[in-house]
Amino acid sequence: MILVTGGAGFIGANFVLDWIGATGEPVLNLDALTYAGNLESLASLANDERHVFVKGDIGDRPLLDRLLAEYRPRAVVHFAAESHVDRSIHGPGAFVRTNVEGTFTLLEATRAHWATLPAQEKQSFRFHHVSTDEVYGSLGPGDPPFTEKNTYEPNSPYSASKAASDHLVRAWHHTYGLPVLTTNCSNNYGPYHFPEKLIPLMIVNALAGKPLPVYGDGQQVRDWLYVKDHCAAIREVLARGKVGETYNVGGWNEKPNIEIVKTICRLLDEMRPDSAGSYARFITYVTDRPGHDRRYAIDARKLERELGWKPAETFETGIRKTVRWYLDNADWVAHVQSGAYRDWVATNYTDRSAS
Repeated sequence: MILVTGGAGFIGANFVLDWIGATGEPVLNLDALTYAGNLESLASLANDERHVFVKGDIGDRPLLDRLLAEYRPRAVVHFAAESHVDRSIHGPGAFVRTNVEGTFTLLEATRAHWATLPAQEKQSFRFHHVSTDEVYGSLGPGDPPFTEKNTYEPNSPYSASKAASDHLVRAWHHTYGLPVLTTNCSNNYGPYHFPEKLIPLMIVNALAGKPLPVYGDGQQVRDWLYVKDHCAAIREVLARGKVGETYNVGGWNEKPNIEIVKTICRLLDEMRPDSAGSYARFITYVTDRPGHDRRYAIDARKLERELGWKPAETFETGIRKTVRWYLDNADWVAHVQSGAYRDWVATNYTDRSAS
């Protein structure tokens, strides 16, 4: 069995589904079920004994100690994090508590558990920390993509809190010998994505005839990684990655935000045409967010060279699958759009004047 933290969130839920489908190995899934945690994403595992769900916080040390002692997982895959940059600007405290203090507590509980294992189990145990390319800061138009050797230059409360957690993981390896692995991924997209992030927000708003808010000039560039490719990369790193190493995971798909939005509109025009015209008519430019990084790009050659991983999806195939999933899963979308979600969209976008 492995322990997955944050396994009801977007990437975590996809990973749990992928892991059980690909390996059959049981998962102990610990998630606090905050706004982005949604057990409906794991509905297909509702009666599957291989999926053990526990509602709880990674900052709860007694709970962690009990779970580790009872289930004795052979690995921890740590997704649990506050992850939305805009939310971190409005309320940075939650990001420090979860991403920094929570990771510290999880590391300490894991270290105590690891120390009690028999020699063979201790040697094979792994703590896999899932992080982001945002810890590296922002790139200029002509800069080479981020490699694992880039210095950390976080620019938002979110990326600063993730950078801090990366440093803690590194330190627990070098100081205590905890067998850790770290992956830094680019922007994920795909099924079960909470509709406040760019791609699902554009799909959901377009179908509802609402504005498609684009920050600033829309030329912020991101590398886009299909979530199922990311899950496959984590499996490879967990199985064969070198202890103490960091691996960047990217999709080799650099795109400006406005191109993403226009692509979604074209796909919706094709798959769910609107008799009133193209969905592109809803595109609305809004005031940029503070400290918005201009460009991220991932160099994933180390992962390909050492472990043979590379993404299976191009952006064109991945985004088509993503749009189709949202069209085919309207009930999931309707359920996740709770009052808290609507309040968030109002707070973040209604107060921004069109520019």
